[in-house]
Amino acid sequence: MPNVGKSTLFNALLKKQVANAANYPFTTIEPNVGVVEVPDERLNVLRDVVEKSEGLSPTFRIIPAIVKFVDIAGLVRGAHKGEGLGNQFLSHIRETDAIVFVIRDFKNPDIIKTGQDPKDDFEVLKSELLLKDLETIDRRLDSLGREIKGAVQNDPKRLVLEILEKAKKLVEEGKWIAEILDLDELEKIKDLALLSAKKFIVVLNCDESDLNKEAPVDGGIRICAKLEEELAGLPEDEQREYLKELRIEESGLEKLIKKAYEVLGLATFLTVGSKEVRAWTIKVGTLAPEAAGVIHGDFERGFIAADVVPFEKFVEAGGWQKTKEKGLVKTVGKKDLIEEGQVVEFKFSI
Repeated sequence: MPNVGKSTLFNALLKKQVANAANYPFTTIEPNVGVVEVPDERLNVLRDVVEKSEGLSPTFRIIPAIVKFVDIAGLVRGAHKGEGLGNQFLSHIRETDAIVFVIRDFKNPDIIKTGQDPKDDFEVLKSELLLKDLETIDRRLDSLGREIKGAVQNDPKRLVLEILEKAKKLVEEGKWIAEILDLDELEKIKDLALLSAKKFIVVLNCDESDLNKEAPVDGGIRICAKLEEELAGLPEDEQREYLKELRIEESGLEKLIKKAYEVLGLATFLTVGSKEVRAWTIKVGTLAPEAAGVIHGDFERGFIAADVVPFEKFVEAGGWQKTKEKGLVKTVGKKDLIEEGQVVEFKFSI
């Protein structure tokens, strides 16, 4: 909803002023887009390993994985009828992998409040997105019905029609289809980019004093946008010290990205060379050739094998050469998975 701290949080995550954050509704009209590096302390540890074992190249780089955030306008009850700015801007998040519902749970009376309580606001936001999906589904059902008139019985479009009818019933019942339809069904209606087909995360923007309290929405995470804004202006070592003083284990950015990886089923593998250490993001259950393809398409096409070793063992041994000497490296093939936290070296031919 408007005035819940979306743009303040967005700016804090990006550690710079991008989105306009002001005390009146609908400050954000055009979407703000920003790329954030995923905090990963393992990369600095790997850098130290490379320095000790091989020495660093003058051009040595640490390259973390990234997450793209899109900050859009606030949504109010009745948006599907045109209230507020309506829901025309929802097209801005059609291509995202997950939706973050930012819910107000702070007590500042000086900031205009547009919602009620966290649970009610969350249901309003979900309902508005479901109503938008209902419009999309109805339009597609109408056109699809005309397309399959006279079509053969086993026409694939008939299956799509059945899935859409099932999805419509679920949406009308107020159910989030990503939680009910199976992956194969969701894949067959993927082209519609339905909002309720996406995973979601609930962020409660709260006061600093409430950070360690239980979230009022199931599965929600508490983040204090004001605190994140303060942290954004500090060097990394000072951020850690400040959080330690407040008895907070991790920043809001770390909480949010960790939750995103969890709900999207993502994992990270690491590559180490004399010129860079790098984190790569893959889906849990990704086969070795597909993981190679994340680095470069040629790696996937010419995949032969991959040497893998858990991060902890790699660090303990002290680099690739010593890891291999100690017999800690496992060579995997085309039907093997790349797993979270593995240090990987791909072998391929071009």
